[in-house]
Amino acid sequence: MHTTAQQTLHRVFGFRDFRPYQQEIVEALIRGEDAFVLMPTGGGKSLCYQVPALHREGVAIVVSPLISLMKDQVDALRANGVRASFYNSSQGAAESRRVLGELHNNRLDLLYVAPERLLSDSFQARLGEIPIALFAIDEAHCVSQWGHDFRPEYVQLGTLRRRFPAVPMIALTATADPQTRDDIRERLGLQGARCFTAGFDRPNIRYTLAQKAKPFAQLLHFLHGRTNEPGIVYALSRKRVEEVAARLRAEGIAADPYHAGLADAERARVQEAFQRDDLQVVVATVAFGMGIDKPNVRFVVHYDLPKNIESYYQETGRAGRDGLPAEALLLFGYGDIALARGLIEKSENAEQKRIELHKLNAMVGFAEAQTCRRRVLLGYFGEALEEDCGNCDICLVPPERYDATVDAQKALSCVYRVGQRFGMGQVIEVLRGAATERVRRLGHDRLSTYGIGAELSQDAWSSLIRQLIHLGFLKQDMGNYSVLKLTEKARPLLRGEQSLILARPRVKVAAVKKPARKKVGELDYDTQLFEELRVLRKRLADAAGVPPFVVFSDATLAEMAAYRPADRTALLSINGVGEAKLQRYGEPFLAVINSDLKD
Repeated sequence: MHTTAQQTLHRVFGFRDFRPYQQEIVEALIRGEDAFVLMPTGGGKSLCYQVPALHREGVAIVVSPLISLMKDQVDALRANGVRASFYNSSQGAAESRRVLGELHNNRLDLLYVAPERLLSDSFQARLGEIPIALFAIDEAHCVSQWGHDFRPEYVQLGTLRRRFPAVPMIALTATADPQTRDDIRERLGLQGARCFTAGFDRPNIRYTLAQKAKPFAQLLHFLHGRTNEPGIVYALSRKRVEEVAARLRAEGIAADPYHAGLADAERARVQEAFQRDDLQVVVATVAFGMGIDKPNVRFVVHYDLPKNIESYYQETGRAGRDGLPAEALLLFGYGDIALARGLIEKSENAEQKRIELHKLNAMVGFAEAQTCRRRVLLGYFGEALEEDCGNCDICLVPPERYDATVDAQKALSCVYRVGQRFGMGQVIEVLRGAATERVRRLGHDRLSTYGIGAELSQDAWSSLIRQLIHLGFLKQDMGNYSVLKLTEKARPLLRGEQSLILARPRVKVAAVKKPARKKVGELDYDTQLFEELRVLRKRLADAAGVPPFVVFSDATLAEMAAYRPADRTALLSINGVGEAKLQRYGEPFLAVINSDLKD
């Protein structure tokens, strides 16, 4: 009997329904078509190639940039009864031979490979001898120089399309602005691929920004009351990472540092302890976490300003992958801008430096925003949110508002008068009547808008123009020196056909009181039973040598604690319980649930 993708989703992975776009992507790949997938972290990207791998002849080759992630994904697949393995530099000769034997003897459904291994001549020759179901390029933004995590070894992946033209390819990423998307498709030879954009919104994450005053005290205050919640604290330098981790340990918080300067064995120990819920907080540089497969991270704190919005979005996206409520706190200080700019200036690649400086400016714009943070974040990726989110600090503690119609008209007129060919800095110079050599050389001192905004400070104009960008009256061409251009939306405002209320910039952001959490995807479940199930999960995971989420996710345990399935049939109806996990773990979980029912 023919098995459908829907049946595979339920039987193997334990999910009742596909999420938006997943089924279309899965069925396209099964038919042998290419796909480019832009889907938020936690949106279910992996299933988009894992399900087709079980329906097409041959092995699915999954390219992943992180060795540590491969093992987690393979462990999770094996727990679901899927024949999966990985092939990378962490393996000894004997283990490598075993994996290659499985590959040649058709005993694998999926093989995760590091790009440098995949592109070696010997491995390419092997691939020519076996049936390949599909190629999946994970973290595809690494292909593009416009991507925030460009990796030179990824560029050569374009040869796959030329060498294996008949094999379907899927490229997946959670973070790519329009330029990065175009670049990825061109470099991978996917210009003809269908594009699936599932949107960037993660409504379960609350975005909060606090002006950096006493950052460690602010961090401690944030961690208060989050004793059992795992989280990540990001800092820009190794020295700061070590210092913050040590101070947290001194305060009795189970925290460890993670950065590229540590020995491989120590980094592996920290990551494994975090994955297994033996460590509450990892204090890390950006070396930690790309693609980290831990669904129950409840918070991400940025102790320092990230260098770009893509990094911020991806790092905050590591929180709440299970769909339950999560928080993202950013501590913002103007000294951070200088530090980040200094790191970028060290680059010897002039073009890369230019790109990164423009991206840093956009990140500063997000931090200075006086409008709904989610609207700013999604707007950067070209996605419009029609109303404020109600789940960020700006929405929860709104800033003071004022009628900015006239000032906005001045700014828009000035952008028009300078020919829509200059960035924010020059527009503000003209508005404020700056007597600089550049203003005179360009003839901008002869414009009708020269000096019409002299009464406002540079910071006030900067705030106003950023709000006009965030609200869609102006667009900032990041690929062309951050030039400002008018949008169609600006016309009625310039003509005086509408008024505009904006936020006054504020020096200090009021702390957001932690209200009762919105139950985004959260069930009304028995918390005591949930804790008992967590204890059982940890014991079973430790015995099997895998992270707890490989057994079941928090979301699956919450569903068990809500519906209290009393037998195997009922347990199989819980999201995340497939046939393999039912056989392996069903009885002990049912025993705890039924014991609780008797009490």
